[in-house]
Amino acid sequence: MKNDRSGEKIGWVAGWMGGFAWVAALAVVFVWQGKTMAGLGGLALAGLAVYAVLNFAPWKRPDTHCWKLMAPVYLLLILAAVWAVAAFGGFAAAGLQWWNLLWLLPVFIPLLTIGRKTWNDPGSQGRE
Repeated sequence: MKNDRSGEKIGWVAGWMGGFAWVAALAVVFVWQGKTMAGLGGLALAGLAVYAVLNFAPWKRPDTHCWKLMAPVYLLLILAAVWAVAAFGGFAAAGLQWWNLLWLLPVFIPLLTIGRKTWNDPGSQGRE
């Protein structure tokens, strides 16, 4: 039986899209509040994220290490966090301190756990 790995594909797309859903939602709120430039910036970031998630999918580049495929998406996630803090008026206006950024460290765990793997690595396909 051929394994199409649809669960992994859904996990990649749905996981990343879920990770960026807050950007699109917050951007819509900003537009609604009249903060048009901040809202449009967030919508642009969300659009770039959709493009990056679909374009850098590991099954489209099966011999590329996952960390190289995740890097552009992570960069957009970092930019989205910077965008959000800036849109709220900066760290102090948002009620944040520098150490609040430590809560983001677990987001980067996949770089360590699957970063060196590729889509074509032996054993990554499960049972066939």
